[in-house]
Amino acid sequence: MDFPPSSGRITIAAPLTQVYELISDPVAMAAFAEETFKVRWLGRARRPAVGARFRGYNRNRWRLWWTTATIIDLIPGRRFAYDVKTPFGVPISRWQYEVEATDDGCTVTETAWIRVPDWFIPFAIRITGRPDRPTANSTHIARTLRRLKEHVESARP
Repeated sequence: MDFPPSSGRITIAAPLTQVYELISDPVAMAAFAEETFKVRWLGRARRPAVGARFRGYNRNRWRLWWTTATIIDLIPGRRFAYDVKTPFGVPISRWQYEVEATDDGCTVTETAWIRVPDWFIPFAIRITGRPDRPTANSTHIARTLRRLKEHVESARP
C-alpha cells in the first residue's frame, strides 16, 4: 500500500547550527516527540553518523514497543535522515529533517514516509494502537516541531 508522506515545517528564531545540533541528536529529540519517550545508541555509536544505529522506545497510552533506526543521510547543517525497522527487521518508516537558514533563524522540515509492507499493517495497528498512521504522523510531526521551537526559543537570551 502506498501512503503519502507526512510532513511539517516550522520557522525557529535561532541559529541554524543550534537547531541542527538538536534535530540530529535522536537522544535529545525524544524530549520533543509524541510517541518516542527514550532513545539509546546501539553498538559503539554515541553520536550521529551514517550507519550509526539507535533504539527508540515508544508508547501510545498503555502500549509499549521499540524500534531500531539506522542513520542513512547526514549532511551537517542541512539534513538528517534515518530508516526505522521492527526488532525483527521489518521496514517501518523513514524520517528526515531538513534545515534551511532564514534571515532571522532557520526553517525545519520534518518528513516521514511509511515503508511497512502490506502484510505487516494489521500487526503494526495492533502493536501501536494507531489504525491511521499517516494522520497520526502528521499530528505528531506538528507537535514535535512546536515543542522543538518552544524549547529553542525559550532558551534564547
